[in-house]
Amino acid sequence: MNRLLLVLAGLLAFVLFNAFYTVGEAQQVILTQFGKPVKEPVTEAGLKMKIPFIQEVNRIDKRVLPWDGSPSDMPTKDKLYISVDLFARWRIVEPLPYFLRLRDERSALSRLDDILGSETRNAVAKHELIEIVRTTKGRVPLKDPTLVEGAADGADTNNVVGSLVPIQKGRVLVEQEIYKAAAEKLKVFGVELLDIRFKRINYNASVEPKIYERMISERRQIAERFRSEGNGEAARIRGNMTRDLNRIQSEAYRQVEDIRGKGDSEATAIYAKAYNQSQAAADFYAFTRTLDAYQAVMTPDTSLILSTDSDIFRLLKGTSALPETYTAPPSGD
Repeated sequence: MNRLLLVLAGLLAFVLFNAFYTVGEAQQVILTQFGKPVKEPVTEAGLKMKIPFIQEVNRIDKRVLPWDGSPSDMPTKDKLYISVDLFARWRIVEPLPYFLRLRDERSALSRLDDILGSETRNAVAKHELIEIVRTTKGRVPLKDPTLVEGAADGADTNNVVGSLVPIQKGRVLVEQEIYKAAAEKLKVFGVELLDIRFKRINYNASVEPKIYERMISERRQIAERFRSEGNGEAARIRGNMTRDLNRIQSEAYRQVEDIRGKGDSEATAIYAKAYNQSQAAADFYAFTRTLDAYQAVMTPDTSLILSTDSDIFRLLKGTSALPETYTAPPSGD
């Protein structure tokens, strides 16, 4: 008897265990009977009751859920292939359509991949790359004055280094376009799309080398311009330096010649005053100047052919021959 009671109590506990279920704060439940939903979805947390063994509990998350898409290559309006990485946030607001159409979160993520990927591709194809990369219209960049000198002369600002190409929409509005288009399509699945954002935008791997080459070429053009301007400035400085140096040298030469002329004039005046004091002084001056001329003209290897009435020979013919007893001094004396 006691054993039977224990068996009946166990069966009753098992039946009651299958008749009650709990709903968490972050859950909503749909009861199915033989695979078909029955009653309304249970969205309030607490202890609930169902028909044991016949009805099955299907739990659906009602929290905000993430979606992180895989990078996908797609062309822009200006025929540039870029790799776009997108992420979004979504939640299940109508559990019954969600359960009937998608059943589980895995199917929901797959459908999000299809819809968001398709709408992103359509939006990117309708806009140029600059519209997807830039965020705000009319943004004024910080510019280096040395890079935008051409803008002051009325040049096209689109071709001036350091300027920004104007945009019509920007990345935020492109994201809103994708959001609105995808949100409408997801409503039929009981899914509310909360937000969508571009996580990363890169050039396609096949065009990256060309983009880098163009960037390098632009930097080289800027460097060459700076280098040519620097060479021109250096040539101007060197020219000014040469001109100033020539002017300084010519001025110094003029002053030197002026000083030398004054010195020669004063020396001549002193000599003239000294040698004009008497006839003997004048004769002595003429004699010393003649000796200076001899020293300048005659060397040990010099051979002269002079006439007897030559001014140079005038003093030589008045000298007497050396005595026979004369002995030349040693070569070292």
